[in-house]
Amino acid sequence: MKQFIDFIPLLLFFIVYKLDPRAIDLAGHELTFGGIYSATAVLIISSLVVYGAIFISQRKLEKSQWLTLIACLVFGSLTLAFHSETFLKWKAPVVNWLFALAFIGSHFIGDRLLIKRIMGHALTLPEPVWVRLNLAWIVFFLFCGAANLFVAFTFQDYWVDFKVFGSLGMTVLFLVAQGIYLSRHLHDTDPASPKTED
Repeated sequence: MKQFIDFIPLLLFFIVYKLDPRAIDLAGHELTFGGIYSATAVLIISSLVVYGAIFISQRKLEKSQWLTLIACLVFGSLTLAFHSETFLKWKAPVVNWLFALAFIGSHFIGDRLLIKRIMGHALTLPEPVWVRLNLAWIVFFLFCGAANLFVAFTFQDYWVDFKVFGSLGMTVLFLVAQGIYLSRHLHDTDPASPKTED
C-alpha cells in the first residue's frame, strides 16, 4: 500500500502534464496551467499534502517516504528555478539507486537485512531466502533507475508516460513475482507448527 501511495502525486503530475497549457488568472496573477512546469508545481504541492497527511495521522514518515519527499522537493524546485526538466528526469533514477544502496548497505551494516527489517514482523523465512529477497530488491531498484534514465534521455516524448505507468507496471510485476517466490518458501519455517519430540 505504501508503494501505491507514492504514486498519487505522480498521477496528478501526469494529468496536469497532459493538459494543453492554458493561462489562468489566480488572485490577479496570470499563471500557465498544463505542461511540465505547472505539473512539477502540482507534484511538489501534492507530495507535501499526501506526506503531510500521513505524518499528521501516523506521527511519523517511513525513511523511504522521507527520501521520496525530499527528492521531490529538491529536483522539483531545481526544475522550476532553472526552468529545465533535466533535473526532474534525474529524480527517479537517483531515488531508485539510493534505495538500492540502502539494501546493499544492509548486507554490511546492522544485524538484519533491510528487507527483513521491513517484512520480518509479518513473515518468518529461512535466512538464505531473506538474502535472495534482499538481492532481488537491489536488482529491481538498479534496473528501475537505469530504465527511467534511459527512457528519459532517449525517448523524451514518452518519458513522463514511462515515469508513471512504466514504474507502476514494473512495481506491480515485481511484487507479483515476489509473492509467487515467497509462497514457495513460507512452509519452510512455520512458527505456528509446534515441535514434537519422540
